[in-house]
Amino acid sequence: MLQPRIPVNPLPTGTVIPLTPPTAPTAAPEPTQTAVPAPVAPPRTTVQLTPGSALALAAGGGTVVLVVGTVLVSMLLAVAITGVSVALIAVVLRLLVRDMQKGR
Repeated sequence: MLQPRIPVNPLPTGTVIPLTPPTAPTAAPEPTQTAVPAPVAPPRTTVQLTPGSALALAAGGGTVVLVVGTVLVSMLLAVAITGVSVALIAVVLRLLVRDMQKGR
């Protein structure tokens, strides 16, 4: 009941071979499926980079890196400015609360 069962793995041809051999030999094996030839993929065209296209590709990649870097630095700067302003507000509120408790 609790013995592990290993699944039967189908081969790419479509025929299934069990991992354990059959216990009783069969008289005449019946063909279950005929072999189907694999579809042939169309030939791919090769991409050839000329010096001009390689330069354009490098310039485009550099531009992307600069834009993404600028966006990330501006987001970091916005978080830093927000943190400093929250800290200043906390200091001012602390001073106001202390003055109110002293009764001034």
